[in-house]
Amino acid sequence: MTARESMEYDVVIVGGGPSGLSAAIRLKQLAAEKGQDISVCLLEKGSEIGAHILSGAVLEPRTLNELIPDWKDKGAPLNTPAQKDQFLLLTETESIQLPTPPQMHNEGNYIISLGNFCRWLGQQAEELGVEIYPGFAAAEVLYHADGSVKGVATGNVGTGKNGDEEGEPGIELWARQTVFAEGCRGSLTKTLFERFGLRTESDPQTYGIGIKELWEVKPELHEPGKITHTAGWPMDTATYGGSFLYHLENNQVVVGFVVGLDYQNPYLSPYEEFQRFKTHPAIRGVFEGGRRLSYGARAISEGGLQSIPKLTFPGGVLIGDTAGFLNVPKIKGTHTAMKSAMLAAEAIVEALATAQEGQAVEASAYTARFKQSWLYDELYRVRNIRPAFRWGLWPAMLYSALDTYLFRGKAPWTLHHKHADHE
Repeated sequence: MTARESMEYDVVIVGGGPSGLSAAIRLKQLAAEKGQDISVCLLEKGSEIGAHILSGAVLEPRTLNELIPDWKDKGAPLNTPAQKDQFLLLTETESIQLPTPPQMHNEGNYIISLGNFCRWLGQQAEELGVEIYPGFAAAEVLYHADGSVKGVATGNVGTGKNGDEEGEPGIELWARQTVFAEGCRGSLTKTLFERFGLRTESDPQTYGIGIKELWEVKPELHEPGKITHTAGWPMDTATYGGSFLYHLENNQVVVGFVVGLDYQNPYLSPYEEFQRFKTHPAIRGVFEGGRRLSYGARAISEGGLQSIPKLTFPGGVLIGDTAGFLNVPKIKGTHTAMKSAMLAAEAIVEALATAQEGQAVEASAYTARFKQSWLYDELYRVRNIRPAFRWGLWPAMLYSALDTYLFRGKAPWTLHHKHADHE
């Protein structure tokens, strides 16, 4: 097999989701502001930007306002403003409407196709000079002799002429900084956790599985901008889980179900629980006479602030759901992932400007910028809610109400995730 070719950049980004694209855009913006030329390459394993995004989300536009203030003029696909919030507690046959928790208020937010939003972000990045390579999966982290990250290599393509499995060699992408934006439990990021001990001072990460479907429903059942969340049935009171229904444009409804992967019943099937959920009297009517257009599932990092690992290491950084920036009570991670990317980009530009030639760069200022940002404050205020659910549904809901309304997220203690989910 022939040797791999190499290409050199200032920054290589692994992953074309909201965080990776936001990092690319912010890097180019800062370079232009400072009169610098920073070369940025972004790898996306999907056939195109957005191909691997599980669409249908509620976007809080706070970070987008910071990143691209004129997004409306540039045609960002934010077409459905949130109009109505509903929070239901389900029993097997009944539904009880509860006050919507403050974290779930969606005034000013938008129901979006996340895939379309990422495609639009990709266009903005390319217009700024970012080189985007869809269809290339990063398969290996490369290292310098001193142990710092050198970049990544893409996987081999096809098979060799004798039918062997190696095929054409991938390409090595060398960078002064490599940004890992792989999403939850990225294959390369897992190796970085071990090599650099990034989890030694954080709680174990805890995970959920999110199953999502996109439906076209009857026009008379469609309420554009309506957002419904549920807790309770079909989950038992010891299992963390809940649902969401988002009414987009074009008579489309996104329905999803999240189950915490620390569930104790080994026979529980999150997929079957999701299908059962759709038969509830308060839910099934939305889908009668409709048709399912698409479906999918993805893992979610639910640990919150306590489970965020060390974010930097020589030669690279972690951003987005790779690091676990999801705001679990809000059930929102896009604006937080994008903000982490912006903070990382600012630290990277600073580090590159001051580093000596050949010196291994660690963008350590990223961590400090995070702790001084509204992102840290937002995650700090909700840090105790997910860990409380290890006590069960009713104690957790009572504690969450106290934490939210009495302590306003500033209780003088922090609950911890003491075990990994599989334990």
